[in-house]
Amino acid sequence: MTNHVTLTQFIIEQQRELPGVSGTFTSLLNDVVTACKKISHLVNRGNLVGVLGSAESENVQGEVQKKLDIITNDIMVEALNWTGHLAGMASEEIDGIIPIPSQYPKGKYLALFDPLDGSSNIDVNLAVGTIFSILRCREGVEPAVEDFLRKGSEQVCAGFVLYGPSTMMVLTTGHGVNGFTLDQDIGEFILTHPAMTIPAETSEFAINMSNQRFWEPPVQRYIEECLQGTEGVREKDFNMRWIASMVAEVYRILTRGGIFMYPYDLRDPSRAGKLRLMYEANPMAFIVEQAGGACSTGRERILDMNPTGLHQRVPVILGSKNEVERIVGYHLAKG
Repeated sequence: MTNHVTLTQFIIEQQRELPGVSGTFTSLLNDVVTACKKISHLVNRGNLVGVLGSAESENVQGEVQKKLDIITNDIMVEALNWTGHLAGMASEEIDGIIPIPSQYPKGKYLALFDPLDGSSNIDVNLAVGTIFSILRCREGVEPAVEDFLRKGSEQVCAGFVLYGPSTMMVLTTGHGVNGFTLDQDIGEFILTHPAMTIPAETSEFAINMSNQRFWEPPVQRYIEECLQGTEGVREKDFNMRWIASMVAEVYRILTRGGIFMYPYDLRDPSRAGKLRLMYEANPMAFIVEQAGGACSTGRERILDMNPTGLHQRVPVILGSKNEVERIVGYHLAKG
């Protein structure tokens, strides 16, 4: 490629065109980028530096942690807590709010993140990633949990980094979606996928079929129609994919279309879903909608949900708009 545009240059140029966007926000994104470069290096090194395997501990959700879950969380916190750009943070790996140490100034943003999405894949060398969301906060305050519990539509920025054959960052500030590839030689993210869009039509779905017996009838109906192929009501064949890494699933959908589902199931009526609203579903919904797709629980637009907790779980159906709307229609018809 010629005329390489770095992520920093891209954000600064975008900032000039948007009223109310400050250099502080650009600096905050650069801090996130720095942390993700460190994580990329560790993921790439793997067992060469002894970071694979279980940590023999559980996170706040009761899930067994990998060593890299803990290490990547520490990397994110240490990269962001001293800069003066944040008022507070929240992470999948920590129960409550992560405060800014008293010796550092507080900024006007809040950061929420899943430091290593898909970490169950790390020991088998499959794609993992980092997901992050940025919200505004009153400058200089000590935020409470309620300051974080904002609708996804209020996000200032959302993004994810995919650690695969190449390291990719996908980002939106509410003005479309752009993808950047990490050039390992110079240590910079370079714009390689401008104006990413999701086709409205698709013939590919991603879902964990082992849970099929627990799904509600609308999802059962949709998947059955896909499996019937050309002989069924859809009159076309579908392919199925399942990576068990949300960042990899969403990146595939952004590049060639598709639909990803982690729907509500009937095993535990007290648990609404698998994925976390604040630092998984909301940022991904923001990205997907900015790329022309749709994101829903099946009954409600994700970005319209009123959060009730930092680690609240929700069903997620996202991707090509026409397919998501079809499944939502099946839910509405069921009542």
